[in-house]
Amino acid sequence: MSLKLSDINSDWTLFLDRDGVINIEKNEDYVKNWNEFEFYSDSLTALPILAKKFNRIVITTNQKGVGKGLMSEMDLTTIHNNMVQNIIAVGGRIDHIFYCIDLENDSVNRKPQPGMAFQAKKHFPEINFPTSIMVGNRKSDMEFGRNAGLHTVFVATTHPDTPFPDNSIDLRFESLLAFALAL
Repeated sequence: MSLKLSDINSDWTLFLDRDGVINIEKNEDYVKNWNEFEFYSDSLTALPILAKKFNRIVITTNQKGVGKGLMSEMDLTTIHNNMVQNIIAVGGRIDHIFYCIDLENDSVNRKPQPGMAFQAKKHFPEINFPTSIMVGNRKSDMEFGRNAGLHTVFVATTHPDTPFPDNSIDLRFESLLAFALAL
């Protein structure tokens, strides 16, 4: 599956991972409350650009910290509500957030399995997987994209040593902003 940035138009859907793409990922830990959430400074610049380019923007995020009891689902909701308010305040948007709190790695909804993509399609029937892109910072995000039939964009924010070229990665950028500016 090859991706040309020139093929992308306003009918396309953007799937985004959260930690390590929009906000700083905590090393070997979870963002457990709003006080621990920190945007990448350039993600708030990128999101308004992306809002103009894509029909739908959805987040798909594994949130094992809830499943482990390290935080509550209400903590997660508070993080997401505040995050979306901040994104809207700068002219961006997130149309929906899908998350998986399951602990089992083989759960249908836990990336790299494609369950959250199917949830998004059910919620937004106009989503067309061949005209959708998954942007993430981990190999599991790329595998999720491939398993759902999406194009994939790897951002090297947290795992710059990830080999590229790679069969699961269509394009690679240093950050979400670098991807947005390339569009």
